[in-house]
Amino acid sequence: MKAYLAEAVGTFWLVLGGCGSAVLAAAFPEVGIGLLGVSLAFGLTVLTMAYAIGHISGCHLNPAVTIGLWAGKRFDASQIIPYIVAQVVGGILGGGVLYLIATGQAGFDVAESGFATNGYAERSPGGYDLSAGFIAEVVMTMMFIVIILGATDKRAPQGFAPIAIGLGLTLIHLISIPITNTSVNPARSTGVAIFVGDGALTQLWMFWVAPIIGAILGAAIYRGISSESEG
Repeated sequence: MKAYLAEAVGTFWLVLGGCGSAVLAAAFPEVGIGLLGVSLAFGLTVLTMAYAIGHISGCHLNPAVTIGLWAGKRFDASQIIPYIVAQVVGGILGGGVLYLIATGQAGFDVAESGFATNGYAERSPGGYDLSAGFIAEVVMTMMFIVIILGATDKRAPQGFAPIAIGLGLTLIHLISIPITNTSVNPARSTGVAIFVGDGALTQLWMFWVAPIIGAILGAAIYRGISSESEG
């Protein structure tokens, strides 16, 4: 239970910190943090939680990461569903707190703001279509899993994995925010989509399917290039 609670708390922080930076600070008049700031915020949430709860739960914070670690022979299949449930609950709680804060501003409209939801076609920040969004989410999640498996390999320098993983997520956001607003994390996508409703929920399927496919591919790639099996 401690591991599940840790995953919920960590995912709560990821959604509140990452999506909160986009909703509350990115477009703030004159001093908005912009794409770079939002990218850093997502990376920092993972980096800080990796040091805070990595020793408790492994700090997955992401159903795709949990599945990728299982595919990479680093995680027990019996724990997949409880971890994913904890992550989704934490993500929704993070989205809920963000909703309470954001709606405290006069005139704030959740649907009109987009509320940091992910999307393609008319919901893509740059107008990218479904195929472009799908490819981006698969490839970005794939590389994220390669980074995670490599950084946490027993042969890698010890103690630096959270930095590599956090910076990796920052880079992923720098690349793909214009395409899909960057998911690579079904719990992050779900946590804010439910507060926006129809448009975001209609497209939510893609931000579950593509990251999971990418995670499995990433695990296969790492196991293929790693000279030593860790199963």
